[in-house]
Amino acid sequence: MSTPRISLAAALTAASLSPGALAQSACPGIHVTILDIRNSTGTVDCALFESEKGFPIEVLLSATKVMVMKVRETHARCDFESIPTGTYALAVIHDENMNGKLDTNALGIPVEGYGFSNDAKGWFGPPSFPAARFAYDGRSLEMTIRMHY
Repeated sequence: MSTPRISLAAALTAASLSPGALAQSACPGIHVTILDIRNSTGTVDCALFESEKGFPIEVLLSATKVMVMKVRETHARCDFESIPTGTYALAVIHDENMNGKLDTNALGIPVEGYGFSNDAKGWFGPPSFPAARFAYDGRSLEMTIRMHY
């Protein structure tokens, strides 16, 4: 008789949690929630770098891991698992036209969304690796990156 009550209590507790709380992963890795995506068009591309080399532009040549996913209801999440301990930086773009790059206007200003770990910002260009870097100790690390347009 107590089993149904426990199940009901567990269900009510789970229902009261926010979607973000339910999305958290117990698996070791770097888990990134991307916020402020302006629409559900295209993909969100997450690139994890372990050094300054190529950061953040040369994604395919220099990134340690890259994830590309379709945007669903203006939400996205990147889960990098089986990552060794170390220092990393993340670059995220909203590739609305799915051409594999961050599109810019004639002045070089991005016309698609972008974001970096630590909410790093650059002056007259992308931020440096040191501005975006973070330490990863091998346990589960939850991060949030906000897109900028």
